[in-house]
Amino acid sequence: MTTTAMTAGDLSAPARPRLTRWLLRLHRPALCVWTALVLAAAALLLLLHGPLTDAAAEGWRQYNHCAFNASCTYDQKAILRYKDWYNYATLTVCALPFLVAAWAGGALIGRELESGTARLAWAQSSTPVRWLTVRLAVPAVAVTVGAGLLAWLHQLAWSAGQGRIDTAPQWYVLFTFHANGPTIVALTLAGLAAGALAGLLLRRTLPALGLALLLTGAVCVTTQALLPHLWPTLGRTGPGYFYSPSRSWQVSGGEIADQYHVTYHPYSHYWPLQLTTTALVLAMTALLTLACFLVLRRLTGKAAPR
Repeated sequence: MTTTAMTAGDLSAPARPRLTRWLLRLHRPALCVWTALVLAAAALLLLLHGPLTDAAAEGWRQYNHCAFNASCTYDQKAILRYKDWYNYATLTVCALPFLVAAWAGGALIGRELESGTARLAWAQSSTPVRWLTVRLAVPAVAVTVGAGLLAWLHQLAWSAGQGRIDTAPQWYVLFTFHANGPTIVALTLAGLAAGALAGLLLRRTLPALGLALLLTGAVCVTTQALLPHLWPTLGRTGPGYFYSPSRSWQVSGGEIADQYHVTYHPYSHYWPLQLTTTALVLAMTALLTLACFLVLRRLTGKAAPR
């Protein structure tokens, strides 16, 4: 008979767990809900880009034609339908950071630490750092793809109504601005990092969920407060009270030496503001992520358990 020599390390070393596969299987319901939400919102935005905008634009054409004819009618239902569904779609897109933060704080991190699932993973020859890295990186990919798709579709839907629907929101309106560009992607990633930090700090599902929402709200408030100042404004001075140019975002206005002065962002500042705001939020996301690893180090010590 022959024997096969095996080292002690071969006998004792467990198979390295596939953390990504484990994560996807453990949080499969959340992935399904996220996919369904993105697909439903995408379908609504495509309807807004096409038939809902076309019907509302025709209603406004009829309304303007009827301005001096009290006996003619216009399609008011189409106008109101567009307004309602546009608001629903925009609020859904802008709610993504808070939804992701609540899930990350409550289920992704908080529940796993509370139930001991995290320590089970650490005991299967996976370091805590690798465990946290996978739990941030994999959802970040899904968040970036889903939120990026919805931001692009929202921009298409909003653009389709410009010049055709009189009540279409201006580019600088709070929810429209963020839903229209990459800032919503950055804010959703910030929500993921804020949720992870809340879970690591509190290590309990419901408290971590609440703290995650508060941290994400703080990021959003800070972003909105700084947004008008992230790109140089233009100024305009003249006698008496007047407004900033058409389609511009008036930031401030007041009297200076018997002259009225306003500062504003024209529409040409849309992309500079989008990009600088995105950079600001990504910087805050990086700080939140760094804080996650520092808190994890405090919980587990310098030496990562095997």
